[in-house]
Amino acid sequence: MISTIELENKVIKAGLCANCGACQELCPYWRSHQGRTLHFFDCDRENGRCLAFCPRMPLDIAALREQFFAAGSVLPELGPFLGLYLTRAADSSIRANAQHGGTMTALLTLALAEGFIDAAVLTKSQGSLDAAGVLAATEQQIRACAGSSFQIPATLAVLNRELQAGRYHKLGVVGTPCKTLAVYKMLSKPYDKDDHHVQNVAMVFGLFCGWGLDWRGLEQLAERHGDREQLRHMDILPSKYHCLELQEQQACHKVELDEVYPLVKENCRYCSDLTAEFADVSVGGARSADGWEVDKGWNQLIVRSDKGRRLLDLARAKGVLEFKELPEGNLDKLRRAALGKKRTAIANICEKTGSTADLSYLEPSRALFQDLL
Repeated sequence: MISTIELENKVIKAGLCANCGACQELCPYWRSHQGRTLHFFDCDRENGRCLAFCPRMPLDIAALREQFFAAGSVLPELGPFLGLYLTRAADSSIRANAQHGGTMTALLTLALAEGFIDAAVLTKSQGSLDAAGVLAATEQQIRACAGSSFQIPATLAVLNRELQAGRYHKLGVVGTPCKTLAVYKMLSKPYDKDDHHVQNVAMVFGLFCGWGLDWRGLEQLAERHGDREQLRHMDILPSKYHCLELQEQQACHKVELDEVYPLVKENCRYCSDLTAEFADVSVGGARSADGWEVDKGWNQLIVRSDKGRRLLDLARAKGVLEFKELPEGNLDKLRRAALGKKRTAIANICEKTGSTADLSYLEPSRALFQDLL
């Protein structure tokens, strides 16, 4: 039996904590402040929910996949996979406020309108800063969450609070890979008595993610290079540009990634998931031979489940999304990028533990990463 004190020792102090919020709003002992998870009191309860839900405690990825996804649907680099698409919101007003093509906002509003979900847990930020987890129960509230933040708020604390309140019975959840993995650990129902009401999670929407940035460090960077009060959008451009772009109302500032890389959160170095493999659908920025000026208005979308397929088919039938033919080689390119993140994560974990025989929280899933050692 494992005491919950081990979460402090094996995750927080070890630099593995993603600040996803999965341990919060379950008891008074865990809270979050500016991207950091805080542990207020020791607790000797064995096998608590905080341990069971944390995406950086040991987990068997293969067993979790088998529980929720169709047999034979898994690609080694991308996880459960039923198709890759290039899409964007058909509504130009959604695209105007989106990080890229507005696909996620369009899908969420459709899911709400068609009864797939009755509310959604999302992240909302102000010009990509001051990020916070929120509950959205109307189309207007969903639209207000458009755009991305490279800060990582404890969004799943909002999910835990809503699940226990029981106000909604078909919740959608939007999150980066660490967060969607935590949700699926919840869905695996590690407790016989389900007073957490996880059955009220209806759909999971994943976001592609390379890494998040230190909360205060990102604020200071924005202040150095412009007026943070005027900041309306932030983005990492394709690798050939080697920059972070800060867009204000009347100006655009480009920051060399050499200045950004030191701000990458330590836990992101040990994450092996680029495309949010545990989700019904996963969405990221498009990459094609058309170039960035075209690609920044489109998304890549991976369908992973039958429910995700049904929602995408409905989006096509109702004209909610526009589709573009997937260029030859795009899937292979995405697979290479995802494999690259896995290789980097495994190398960093081995460096951290000092041994190729110790993969930290991925140790129960060693067979999946054997070829990368």
